Amino acid sequence: MSGGIGQIIAKLEPLLGPCAGAPAPLDGGITNRNFRARLGGADYVVRLPGKDTALLGIDRTAERIANEAAAALAIAPSVAAAGDGYLVTKFIECRPVVATELAEDPADVARALRAFHDHGPPLPTRFWVPELVDDYATIVLERGGSLPDGYEHARRTAGRIAEARPLAVRVPCHNDLLTANLIRDRDGRLLLVDWEYAGMGDPFFDLGNLSVNNDFDERADRLLLSAYLGCPADAGAVASLHLMRAMSDVREALWGVVQGSISELDFDFGAYAEKHFARLHATTSDPRFEESLRAASP
Repeated sequence: MSGGIGQIIAKLEPLLGPCAGAPAPLDGGITNRNFRARLGGADYVVRLPGKDTALLGIDRTAERIANEAAAALAIAPSVAAAGDGYLVTKFIECRPVVATELAEDPADVARALRAFHDHGPPLPTRFWVPELVDDYATIVLERGGSLPDGYEHARRTAGRIAEARPLAVRVPCHNDLLTANLIRDRDGRLLLVDWEYAGMGDPFFDLGNLSVNNDFDERADRLLLSAYLGCPADAGAVASLHLMRAMSDVREALWGVVQGSISELDFDFGAYAEKHFARLHATTSDPRFEESLRAASP
C-alpha cells in the first residue's frame, strides 16, 4: 500500500478490524482520492482529502456532521470513522444515477433534499457563493495565477443574484449535487454522497445546483419544485430556481479556476471552468434572466 492510504489503514484496523487485501482506488473524484477497503469483513469507502482543499471552502467537521445526519435520515451511507485526513463510510452496492432519470422524475431527490433542509442539524460553516468569489480570486492571485476573462462577469452576476435573493433563511445544505454524487442502492433507494461542501445556505441553491448540473428543462424544474414544496410552484419560486442555476455556474467556474492552481489531480480544470463560464454567459444573456431577477426580488 502507498504511504498515505497505508498509514490511514493502519489507524483504522484497531477500530474496524484487519484489512483484507490492498485498498482499491475508486475512479471519478476530482477533489479527493477515494479507496474501497475491506476491514473486519466489511467493505468501506476511505476518503483522503486532496491538497489544500480547505481553500475551496470545505469544512471537514461540517462534512462529517452532515453525512452522519443524512445517514440517520436514510439518505446517505453511514459514517464508520473519521479523523485528521480521512473519512470512512460504509460501502454501498449500488448503481450510478444518470441525469435523464433524475430529470424524468426528480421526486426522490426533492424529498431527500427537503428532509435534510428541514431536519438536518445546524452546521459549523456557512455556504454562500457571493462570499466565496473574492476568496477564490485571492487564492489564485497569491499562487501566481491569473483570473480569466469571465471572472468579473461571474462576480457581478453573483452580486446581482444576492441582491435579488438575499441569504435570509439558512438551512443545512449539500451544495454539490453533481450526477456522480447521487446513487441508488440494490433496493432502488436514492442516496446522496460526497457531503464535503455541506454548510448553512440557501435551500434554493441545492435545487438550482441539482437542476443545472443534471440538465433539467423547464418541465423537470417544475416537477422538482412541486415535489420539494408539496404544491405547484409560484413565479417567485421558479425565478429563484433559475437564479440559483446561474449561481451554481458561478461557483463551478471559479472552483475550476482555483483547483487549477492548487490541485495535484490529473484533471483538466481549465476546461471545466471554461464550460461553466460559457454556460453562465449564455444564461445571463437570455432575457429570462432579467425577468427572474425581478420576479425573485422581495
